[in-house]
Amino acid sequence: MTDAAEVRELTQELLAAHPPATTDRTDFLKARFDAGLAWVHYPVGLGGLGAPRSLQAVVDAELAAADAPDNDPRRIGIGLGMAAPTILRFGTDEQKQSLLRPLWVGEEVWCQLFSEPGAGSDLAALGTRAVRDGDDWVVDGQKVWTSSAHVARWAILIARTDPGLPKHQGITYFVCDMTDPGVEVRPLRQITGEAEFNEVFLTGVRIPDSRRLGPVGEGWKVAQTTLMNERVSIGGSRIPREGGMIGPVAKTWRERPELRTHDLHQRLLDLWVEAEVARLAGERLRQQLVAGQPGPEGSGMKLAFARLNQEISGLEVELRGEEGLLYDDWTMRRPELVDFTGRDAGYRYLRSKGNSIEGGTSEVLLNIVAERVLGLPSEPRSDKDIAWKDLAR
Repeated sequence: MTDAAEVRELTQELLAAHPPATTDRTDFLKARFDAGLAWVHYPVGLGGLGAPRSLQAVVDAELAAADAPDNDPRRIGIGLGMAAPTILRFGTDEQKQSLLRPLWVGEEVWCQLFSEPGAGSDLAALGTRAVRDGDDWVVDGQKVWTSSAHVARWAILIARTDPGLPKHQGITYFVCDMTDPGVEVRPLRQITGEAEFNEVFLTGVRIPDSRRLGPVGEGWKVAQTTLMNERVSIGGSRIPREGGMIGPVAKTWRERPELRTHDLHQRLLDLWVEAEVARLAGERLRQQLVAGQPGPEGSGMKLAFARLNQEISGLEVELRGEEGLLYDDWTMRRPELVDFTGRDAGYRYLRSKGNSIEGGTSEVLLNIVAERVLGLPSEPRSDKDIAWKDLAR
């Protein structure tokens, strides 16, 4: 299936059989998945047609014109952008069949159990342990900065299965059921007043070996697929011109001439151009994905995303003057989705501070760009060949 006309015809057949105006939202999404129109580049039977990724735009345009419902991608972004491509690449046939459909439809939310309080930015230093016990693995440890853990059914999890190997080895990748005994989720209240992040404690959690992704001890390799896709999904999402953080600032500038100064004008112009360059670079990155897996370029996009969000939101607060110092509501909330640009200027300013931490710190991403994109020498790593159990902690 490689022809745009054929894909368009399939989409029209879906709309005729399941009119969006009279079909239950979830039923429509299930029918779309079964028709292979969820993500057309996925295999037949897994929500796709085995078609070129570029044809997804044809499907999306037809469905948008018909006012068809989407699967609320912001709410299930971790599942769509990180879990799904990892399951597709490393999962068994049974895992793909059982996990991908409810993930895409949005019946089940996913979260990511990677970061740990004791590992910092060095993810490979993680200490959560998984010990084999018959057909199960028993997991003990703590994860942190876990977005959506309070509403998630499933989690992608990496844990150390052999502490006698160097830190990048001896790690295994699992799918964890967040409703299992021993999984405890506690909110982490952020500077915004919300608690979209959580810390997760794992105490004697039993995970069947059938929910392991990839070979034992090769979890770091599997995790690289997740991380590369994560950075693309954060930094390379499709937005229109003046979408994202630059939009509210440009709108305020046009509607509030009394706030303008020459200096603010020059800074806004510079950031507007940079935001547009980043948007077009993201479009090129998505086109490159058609040819294969995401590469380290996604790290560069995520870097730009974090820096621009922080600079633009800072400009917006300054532009608004005293109004920019106001904050609408400090009520403790546990939102179901991550909203980088929602609410008021104060929220955008405070929330953007997390952009240079989540999805890989900017410092780590700078190293990735330097080494894997620019080809610069690697930093000396004295702990590279030392068993994890012998590292100083």
